[in-house]
Amino acid sequence: MDKIWLDSYPTGMPAEIDADHFDSIADLLEKVAGKYADRPAFHNLGHTISYTELERLSRGFAAFLQGLPGMARASRVAIMAPNLLQYPVALFGILRAGMTVVNVNPLYTPRELEHQLKDSGATAIVIIENFASVLQQVIANTPVRHVITTQPGDLLPVPKRWLVNFVVKRVKKMVPAWRLDGALGFRAALERGASAPFTPVAISREDIAFLQYTGGTTGVSKGAILTHRNILANLEQTGVWVSASFKEGVEIVVAPLPMYHIFCLTSTLSFLKWGCLTVLITNPRDMPGFVDELRKWKWTVMTGVNTLFNGLLNTPGFDQLDFTAVKVVVGGGAAVQKPVAERWQQLTGKFITEAYGLTEASPGVCANPLASPWNGTVGLPFPSTEVSIRDGDFNELPFWTGDGEIEKATGELCVRGPQVMKGYWDNPAESSAALREGWLMTGDIGHVDARGYVTITDRKKDMILVSGFNVYPNEIESVVAAHPGVLECGVVGISDSKSGESVKVVIVKKDPALTKEAVFEYCSAQLTGYKRPRHVEFREALPKSPIGKVLRRELRE
Repeated sequence: MDKIWLDSYPTGMPAEIDADHFDSIADLLEKVAGKYADRPAFHNLGHTISYTELERLSRGFAAFLQGLPGMARASRVAIMAPNLLQYPVALFGILRAGMTVVNVNPLYTPRELEHQLKDSGATAIVIIENFASVLQQVIANTPVRHVITTQPGDLLPVPKRWLVNFVVKRVKKMVPAWRLDGALGFRAALERGASAPFTPVAISREDIAFLQYTGGTTGVSKGAILTHRNILANLEQTGVWVSASFKEGVEIVVAPLPMYHIFCLTSTLSFLKWGCLTVLITNPRDMPGFVDELRKWKWTVMTGVNTLFNGLLNTPGFDQLDFTAVKVVVGGGAAVQKPVAERWQQLTGKFITEAYGLTEASPGVCANPLASPWNGTVGLPFPSTEVSIRDGDFNELPFWTGDGEIEKATGELCVRGPQVMKGYWDNPAESSAALREGWLMTGDIGHVDARGYVTITDRKKDMILVSGFNVYPNEIESVVAAHPGVLECGVVGISDSKSGESVKVVIVKKDPALTKEAVFEYCSAQLTGYKRPRHVEFREALPKSPIGKVLRRELRE
């Protein structure tokens, strides 16, 4: 394959990376902790832990897990929490114990949580108390046998710990009543682990590090199998792309995206290599609070999505911040809109570097060079990454040179590289559909121009992208169709100025008395917030093909 994009690489950018620089993600932490020791590693809710503390706490958590009955190498452990100091401690502890992390969206409904825990075979879970009542409803139907609960302030010093936990539970009343017999608190687990022996595990690069759940290209949520090598390769790929001006032990990274999302997860791990301090933002939806936090730091790096950048730009006080230290701002998860990118540059004097990836690629595939204005593309393939445009019969299409019809160079984007997943957990049929001759079929439609820049123009399937999160019509339709007042329904995405897209459901009624309000209420109990329909339309019939398939294209039109 002719890697024409290499000619467009920034000066000094390598064509290939060493995916085997570290033996495992645990090896990465241990070496980084040894090198940066007392340097600050993570900050959250006004408290900072050093690399030494991160190593010590994660080692204790690993020892605790190893001592649990039935827990062994390769056991799956779920984490269901927002960005808190407990997250990296639990994550590294799980990996150091030779186990596999299953990241769970804390806003999942009982139905969604049950599916992921059953599908992954997770036998233990770390969960913030705010959502323990959700777990209580489904735990009997899952393989989970060990529950570790945590409160937001658990790793904060006294008396702040007591104050934060009291306010969350008693003042704001954010913790519904719950009961999980045998559950153990996170601090108690750390205390038990601190006095227990830790047995270092020989972890192979091909061992599974994460089961990262995604809808893939179609259907219900599936666990992408991401090995230690997959993640480490992407850390190197994205790292060399953004780190040209980084200084060891100096950079301050702002992480407003949740660590359970692959974009934040990998970028956060990537920045550890330079001994960065990562500021974890627990609730980025509180924009005034987010701006107040930014005001405290001479931050140099931020990752985010278009809706977050747009929200900051429209929050009072953001335009008064000091942006002189900012080196890199990366936008991913969804397309960065031109008006947002241009306004960001005008206000901050810095560019948003648009990148592209997907869970199945750990996630990074492409990015624009740093300090380049918005250009409508997702940039160039990362080092050690190949891209190919294929037609419906898997024939390779030519790069678009600017001559002739662009449609002849437009097809499905396929990706090959060390960051590509091994397949979907316990799902050989979907794995075979997504991986073909070593290529990952992304489900995204686009083209590559003569300089090697990749442009995404559409999606092969009908996936809806809400604030960077994938929403799949099949899942929403199955939920709405289960309502006794619904005869049939179809789901599509429509343009939304705040979230990029939002979900619309078109319903044929079974019960003439069915109202939009009833549909909204029903969906709120069955679906996470970003999946819930924001628009409901009632019709007498749905457009269908001769074989009875609902034509979503006509619904959109």
